Amino acid sequence: MTVVLIGLALAFAWSIGSHYTGACMGMPYALGAVRARVALGLMAPLALIGAATASGKVATTVGHKLIAATPTRLGEVVVVTVAFGVTATFNRVRVPTSTIQILVFSIIGVSLATGIGVNWGAIGHLVIVWAVAPVAAIFLGYLLTLGLDHLRLGERIGAMLVAMGAVAAFAMGANDVSNASGALVGTGTFSPLEAGAVGGAAIALGVLTWGKPLLRRVAFEIIEVDRAMATAAQLVQAAVVLAAVAFGFFTSMNQALVGAMAGAGFARGRETVHLATLFSILQGWVLGPALSIAAGYVFGLLVR
Repeated sequence: MTVVLIGLALAFAWSIGSHYTGACMGMPYALGAVRARVALGLMAPLALIGAATASGKVATTVGHKLIAATPTRLGEVVVVTVAFGVTATFNRVRVPTSTIQILVFSIIGVSLATGIGVNWGAIGHLVIVWAVAPVAAIFLGYLLTLGLDHLRLGERIGAMLVAMGAVAAFAMGANDVSNASGALVGTGTFSPLEAGAVGGAAIALGVLTWGKPLLRRVAFEIIEVDRAMATAAQLVQAAVVLAAVAFGFFTSMNQALVGAMAGAGFARGRETVHLATLFSILQGWVLGPALSIAAGYVFGLLVR
């Protein structure tokens, strides 16, 4: 069972790496600031470094603080299987959602089905972070876009955009590897440092092997973006995510980016924001957790 759990965790981490290439390097690539191969070659090691050096607090939260018992390897296999399957389903239909929220609600569903107590206080803290993060990103994206307009960076804005994508790659590794590595920490299979390094390596492999087709993400349909807006959105995304990670929480890369992009769009005028696309993405954010808790409950009953 340990081998199965490690294999599933690494496969999930691989899919996370490919899933978030668009969120980290999609805008620099789409706006011609960097070539695809360079973008992925820059992103992979930075995501690995972020996972290996800065994910420990989040991995501990996922592994030990969400349920009121020591998780079993079988239970963690079910959780990771459900989270992996739901994520793959949303990727297939190109509906953006949060892999983090999918994981947490999978844990809730399995825990409820198997009679394991849920630490609702810890869940409540995460929900507050998830509610605040995109709203904060909207306001920060709006303000930073206006600020960059006054700096008149000229051609340097391209290099700055790539640099912000690099910071976002580090933040993604620190924030999202725990989706996969948290199960390894919770069962005592690896320490937080070991789990971060192993999961980070799988994320980097996902970036390099299947990242290119996913550089252009659905989120780009939210606004008509220019380089200043893209730079502001990417910086805000990284800042919001790293702020959460510093306190042992994790939040959605996509939700932080979408919020920041919306704020940047509003800085240019409301007509720049494609509200229909934004509302469809909001629906995905609701459907992801709902499907995860339902699937987790059903599969939890099967192994109870």
